[in-house]
Amino acid sequence: MSESPFPRDPEAPDPAPDPDPGPAPDPVEPPRPPAYTPGSVQPRLNRPLHERYPQIRPTSGYGDPRIRHTGPGPGAGVEQEPERSAKLTARLVLALSVVVGQLWGLTIVVNEWMSGDTGTAWWGAGFLVLSFLVVLGLWLLDPKDR
Repeated sequence: MSESPFPRDPEAPDPAPDPDPGPAPDPVEPPRPPAYTPGSVQPRLNRPLHERYPQIRPTSGYGDPRIRHTGPGPGAGVEQEPERSAKLTARLVLALSVVVGQLWGLTIVVNEWMSGDTGTAWWGAGFLVLSFLVVLGLWLLDPKDR
């Protein structure tokens, strides 16, 4: 059995032999666990975080002088025009409900057309055109919102 619980890193330099190996370990005493839990087969990757990334300091993120701006400016995420937002939301809900109606109407029209009832299918196609014109009218309602 090897001395270390980790396999030897092939890229690491050869360790110098210890001139005084010291007393033999007590066979009853279990071996000590490593200082940190290994996550990789390569021991050089199992070093503690501060050894792997020396540029990351404990103060990185709030005390680091290299960081000038930490995020969006003041007022970010606050609604500036709630009336406009409410108006756009209402128009969006109307448009989406018309689109759902168009999909339902398209299903009815295709079913009628495939069953051979073309008169009802043409009335349904007229409904689809009319609902499209409603959505177009909602879009043209307020040109400054585009």
